[in-house]
Amino acid sequence: MNTQHTERRDDVVAAPSRFPLREVILFGALLAMILGVYAMMGSAYSTRMLVEAACYAILALGLTIQWGYAGQFNAGVMGFVALGSFATMFFSVPVNEAFWVTELPGELGLALLYVTAAVLIVYGATKLDRIGVPKRLRTLIAIVLAVALYLTVISVLREVTGEIESRAGFIGGLGLPAWSGWIVGGALAGVIGYFIGHICLGLRSDYLAIATLGIAEIIKAFLKNSDWLTRGTATVSPLPWPTPGPSELGFTLARALYLSLTAVMIAAIFFLLHRAYHAPWGRMIRAIRDNEISAAAMGKDINKRRLEIFVLGCILMGIGGGALASFNSIFDPNGFLPLNHTFLVLVMVILGGPGNNLGTIFGAVAVYIIWLMSEPLALFLMHGAAALSEGWFGWEPPGNLDSRALQARVFVIGLLITLVLRFAPQGLLPEKVKHHG
Repeated sequence: MNTQHTERRDDVVAAPSRFPLREVILFGALLAMILGVYAMMGSAYSTRMLVEAACYAILALGLTIQWGYAGQFNAGVMGFVALGSFATMFFSVPVNEAFWVTELPGELGLALLYVTAAVLIVYGATKLDRIGVPKRLRTLIAIVLAVALYLTVISVLREVTGEIESRAGFIGGLGLPAWSGWIVGGALAGVIGYFIGHICLGLRSDYLAIATLGIAEIIKAFLKNSDWLTRGTATVSPLPWPTPGPSELGFTLARALYLSLTAVMIAAIFFLLHRAYHAPWGRMIRAIRDNEISAAAMGKDINKRRLEIFVLGCILMGIGGGALASFNSIFDPNGFLPLNHTFLVLVMVILGGPGNNLGTIFGAVAVYIIWLMSEPLALFLMHGAAALSEGWFGWEPPGNLDSRALQARVFVIGLLITLVLRFAPQGLLPEKVKHHG
């Protein structure tokens, strides 16, 4: 009996898998699309497009493990991208001697020490109920302390930061390799995601989306208004590359080398996520997503696992944001549009298939190419229509065709997501769910 049962299980496991016809067709079509862009736009432009698409693929992988693996809708993707970009800027920009040779670093360190002490005091006040203080009194004490300490500390910090802006511009960077900023950016996004997760992961999916979107706006506002730290709207440029730049190798070769680096990163991330997805940890995460009550009944720590997946996704977003900032060679807090760019990453995941890592990579590259090429194609069609209407009917074309073509991006992406949701709601490469039994 045992032998027969074992043989039957082996037959199930050894069943041949299907030929990936859909994957071959879709990636073949994507390759043809890329070759068409190369033929139309040239190698320098097309290679730049692929590098940016690769960076967005890393962001999309971060979102697909949150949304596809665990059902967490994070609408604040660009907030974590901004944190990764900031860390890359801070670590890679050359040292600002005008700041470090003065007494300003000591004054700033003392002000930050006051901030840390104030946070610890307020946190300690929230725990007074453990020594017998009534909860209402504890809350009142914590609020009064928070307001008083904030007004005290913020005045000291503003005085120091004002001196930094007037005498040194901003504190500058650390002059370290750009890849160190990517690592720290991922860690910073993960740490912030950990604290956000403790607060927000208990919310329903729609409220979680609103909360994360608001937090992304807060992060952007902080970076935009902290001129002493980020130069604010003045931007920081140029940011160094982790590879030889265009001045050394030329635009095409330098971008191709950068593309190779991002491709290796995507391959490593894909391998690790693939192993995690098919490991017991991945099956547990999907079980929590599909039936949280049953998973809790089986003794799984729901909150801990949801927090793990949220932090992991934030780390990938921080790394992708750092890689994108280095490639663009500029840190601009105004460039992080939480609603617009988060929607673009969301479309990438929806098109490829939530929970399917390979589909997410396909969706990221395909959607970014469509997003980027919709403007020149729309401009070409508009100029053709204007020429025909002027020649046949004598109509004078409007003078703002360029701006109208730019808006075609939004129309094309909206049409794309409508078609996908109508005809392929699970994505072009949906998640493969294996049934055991």
